[in-house]
Amino acid sequence: MASYKVLIQRSAAKELEGLRPKVRRQVAAKVAGLAVTPRPQGVEKLSGQEKYRIRQGDHRVLYSIDDTAETVTVVQIGHRRDMYR
Repeated sequence: MASYKVLIQRSAAKELEGLRPKVRRQVAAKVAGLAVTPRPQGVEKLSGQEKYRIRQGDHRVLYSIDDTAETVTVVQIGHRRDMYR
């Protein structure tokens, strides 16, 4: 199975740095797992967009997948109450 390259947009990286250390480690582990499995169990495709969402507790990671270039681009990371506004 091919390994995908995970890219994190600058804004998403700042959001990740703003999380508490324990939550940051958990979310970072989920993001790193996207390199092996870009569509893990529990992933949801967002309606009307070519983006996907994974959950880690109360936090969400929004990302897009380019299968031809084998890249996963993390677009947004945040608490669920702030994600879909």
